[in-house]
Amino acid sequence: MDTIEELGGRYFYAERYHLSIGELFFMIFCEETANQLGIQDVGAVAAILGGFNVSKTRGKFRGNITDTSYVSRGARKVFGNKTFPGNIKLPSVVGGYPPSTMRVILTRKLGTFVGRAVPVLGWIILAKDITEISFRTVVKYNTIARGSDKLW
Repeated sequence: MDTIEELGGRYFYAERYHLSIGELFFMIFCEETANQLGIQDVGAVAAILGGFNVSKTRGKFRGNITDTSYVSRGARKVFGNKTFPGNIKLPSVVGGYPPSTMRVILTRKLGTFVGRAVPVLGWIILAKDITEISFRTVVKYNTIARGSDKLW
């Protein structure tokens, strides 16, 4: 029996019988997610979690986000007070947990920039993965689904 055999308007996929169109889509999505996940995703999750402001720090000015992240603390230890060549300022993202607290602040310090950029890179990697998983799922689903069951 192949994956598109008619079974009373139901589908057969991954050795599962009588799947509805929603169940078929979910099965393909799970398969594509399992194919996509790898060491890169573990690193992305670690970067995001390392960017949470959970490490206690000395006092900050009023209105600033309390505490700091372990990534930021580590980057500042590695790079110290080094600044960018020409003393230029680059934008860095602060906050974002929840998204209403997110702000973009310019910084000259290399350690500050790196510490704030690591979680952003983690989110970018995960967003890329979600996009690839979704695209491949829809393409594969549309090759299996019949007529009006297709998404486009």
